[in-house]
Amino acid sequence: MLPKLLVIGHGRHGKDTVCEILEKNYNYSFESSSRFCSKLFIYNDLKEKYGYADEEECYADRHAHRKEWYDAICDYNEKDAATLGREIFKEHDIYCGLRNKREFFAMKNTGVFDYAIWVDRSEHLPPENKDSMSLEQWMADYTIDNNRDLNSLMFNTYQLMQHLKVRS
Repeated sequence: MLPKLLVIGHGRHGKDTVCEILEKNYNYSFESSSRFCSKLFIYNDLKEKYGYADEEECYADRHAHRKEWYDAICDYNEKDAATLGREIFKEHDIYCGLRNKREFFAMKNTGVFDYAIWVDRSEHLPPENKDSMSLEQWMADYTIDNNRDLNSLMFNTYQLMQHLKVRS
């Protein structure tokens, strides 16, 4: 059985790319949390406000409303901060894109995931605004460096999986 992975980091730092590498080479399944939430409730909540024609258009526009999405997900998890994490892990091996520390600690403290992996591209991109990202690198169990090229990212991901003893 594959360990449940929480892949976190600032926006556009390579989280989805790491998940794609894990999907292709280690048989992990994932869907970004933004896509998962768009399908689950965000599209329905925002379609009239922004005039979205479909869920795809809503998802494509998510970066323009990052704080609004963050707040919507926080509201969804208000009663139980681990709700979304449990729902994602029912369907997938990876939760990609968590941004809220309350939800992080609720999932960590209840064993919803096995390892948290931070993806870092800080030499090229700035950190996210704290009003839409309350996680910090120190919270993760491991960090994958994504400050070079794709081959280096693949190698760094492979190294971590070897350490975790996940077979490809």
